[in-house]
Amino acid sequence: MVVADGAGIPLGGRLFSASPAEVRLAEETLKNVQVPRAGRGRPRNRPTRLICDRAYDAQWFRERLAARGVELICPHRRGRKVQLQDGRPLRRYRRRWKMERTFAHLGNFRRLLIRHERRLDLYQGFFHLACLILTLRHF
Repeated sequence: MVVADGAGIPLGGRLFSASPAEVRLAEETLKNVQVPRAGRGRPRNRPTRLICDRAYDAQWFRERLAARGVELICPHRRGRKVQLQDGRPLRRYRRRWKMERTFAHLGNFRRLLIRHERRLDLYQGFFHLACLILTLRHF
């Protein structure tokens, strides 16, 4: 799982096995994120808003993020009885292509795309190296 800023630069990430649902892993991933401030100061550990896809639409997840002061922007699942947001916040969802582009850039690294390493710590090292390269390419 990767968290990126508005320009598609990776801010943090976490590697898990492929079996659990992504919404269950999102809270642990957000604990590792360091959001830089606009001016001087220590980085924050929570983003202002989180733009996710439809798989993250769960009431308990929305409540936990709201308690932390994070706005969740994601389209509702089909068949949801209670509509929580109208179209105004979902205008920001159009920028999700930047996150998908970040995943595509990470897919250009063959060591990440085809997992040759059996040990998670080696794979995580290559993952962090790829995120570093993507960050340096942006600047």
